[in-house]
Amino acid sequence: MDRNQRRFLTFLLKHAGYGTASGLVFGLLLLWLDIAGLNTLIASSPDRPLFLLLLFFGLFITFGSIGIAIGVMELGEERD
Repeated sequence: MDRNQRRFLTFLLKHAGYGTASGLVFGLLLLWLDIAGLNTLIASSPDRPLFLLLLFFGLFITFGSIGIAIGVMELGEERD
């Protein structure tokens, strides 16, 4: 792997990490504020770990992709 590929991969992973952290914060806020009774439903379920995994996996994928997309869109040069 050459230098440019490594820089690009680092760039993507950094922005995916920002998005994933945002997804984690959003998911924790959803549970803490008990939006739509989500925390109550998950806490009373016998399959609590599965539901938490599904919730956070979806948030990580969504917010991580948004983080990468924002990073890539910021790469463009403005031309007159």
